[in-house]
Amino acid sequence: MKLQNFLLLTASYVFYGWWDWRFLSLILLSTIVDYFVGLQIHKEENTKKRKRWLWLSMGFNLSLLGFFKYFNFFITSFIDAFNTVGYEMDYFSLSIILPVGISFYTFQTMSYSLDISKRRLEPTKDFVAFATFVAFFPQLVAGPIERASNLLPQFFSKRKFNYETAVDGGRQMLWGLFKKIVIADNCAPYVNTIFENYGDQSSGTLILGVVVFAFQIYADFSGYTDIAIGVAKLFGFNFKRNFNYPYFSVNISDFWKRWHISLSSWLNDYVFTPLAVDLRNYKKYGIFAAVFITFLLSGLWHGAGWNFIVWGGLHGLFYIPVIFSKKRFTAISTSKGIKNTNSLKDLHRMIFTFGMVCLTYIFFRAQSLSHAIDYITTIFKGLFTSNVFDIALPNIVLLGLIPLLILCEWVQRNEEHGLSISKINFPIARGLIYTFLFALILLFGASPAPFIYFQF
Repeated sequence: MKLQNFLLLTASYVFYGWWDWRFLSLILLSTIVDYFVGLQIHKEENTKKRKRWLWLSMGFNLSLLGFFKYFNFFITSFIDAFNTVGYEMDYFSLSIILPVGISFYTFQTMSYSLDISKRRLEPTKDFVAFATFVAFFPQLVAGPIERASNLLPQFFSKRKFNYETAVDGGRQMLWGLFKKIVIADNCAPYVNTIFENYGDQSSGTLILGVVVFAFQIYADFSGYTDIAIGVAKLFGFNFKRNFNYPYFSVNISDFWKRWHISLSSWLNDYVFTPLAVDLRNYKKYGIFAAVFITFLLSGLWHGAGWNFIVWGGLHGLFYIPVIFSKKRFTAISTSKGIKNTNSLKDLHRMIFTFGMVCLTYIFFRAQSLSHAIDYITTIFKGLFTSNVFDIALPNIVLLGLIPLLILCEWVQRNEEHGLSISKINFPIARGLIYTFLFALILLFGASPAPFIYFQF
């Protein structure tokens, strides 16, 4: 078991260092700090002293994240604010390279310290196991953000090859490759052209561009997650689910219980819940304030730009009907996921929710806040022209395969992933499905595009 962990740790560090070996020092430093802080927090009985150790962990990780991800953003915003009121200041920025995966592994290590502080978890004394938990290569650069309570214990038992688990992992990897290579990478050129030349497009084309981007980012990110979970299964590990067919959601709360579950559940447990408790005297207004602040932070987590903050803020505002309805508001997300009881009678609600999400995607995909506002303005201006329906359609691959993706996921909406077909008792039928997907990957594999969430 210890040898297995050491080999995985070595492989994970080689994997990460292959991109830029200099940033290995950051992940190693973060690992060392939280390993020793975790031991001190657990050992300390005095509540104030335990909080001091926790703040050391939080301060270190947030400072690391803040410098590499947000330094130039805050400096530029600070200078812009002074220039607005008449104080001329020169712009200053550093050529700071954002380390891949830093948003993910800093949140992962912080949750370890937070859970120990709340006595939900006991720290490990095995440094190699903890370091492997932090740097485990399948989910290192784009999640899922694993909790120590789920993943860390798996490093303390010897992993043995399990044929059925490995086969299911292979299926999930194949499904992820199909979504990434066939769907997401074919969406990318069309979306790039529209967002880069939005001033020359009709309203219909601009709207379609956002819809196609919705499938691009879903296929890209959930495709990566499927590959990561599948690879982990080959090594005998079980990751938490990160997507649960989010475009079948019936409201915005439902969406965030299905989309990027590892992040939304992290924010729910460590940001929303403490805020909601502190603001409980304000009843539903306090809940809304907690939700809104949580989503502003979610936007900031995604990117150092005002467009991301507005993206998060819009999601927070969309919660207003959910919170102030007669139904009881529960939580933003849950790591346990939800059952897919939605049916075609909920289609109008699914379409409306999808439309709300697509509106926010304009801010997510745009290069800046002004870019997003101009894009939306161009859509509304074009609605009153004669060429509103002069739509530049994507290639035939997307016109055929996006509906195929939707159909497959609708049929499989009560399964873990779109290729969970172990219940099909005919090996030939399963083989034909695998062959069909491989053929699509080979025939329609576009020029590879970087994973979108690598930038976060």
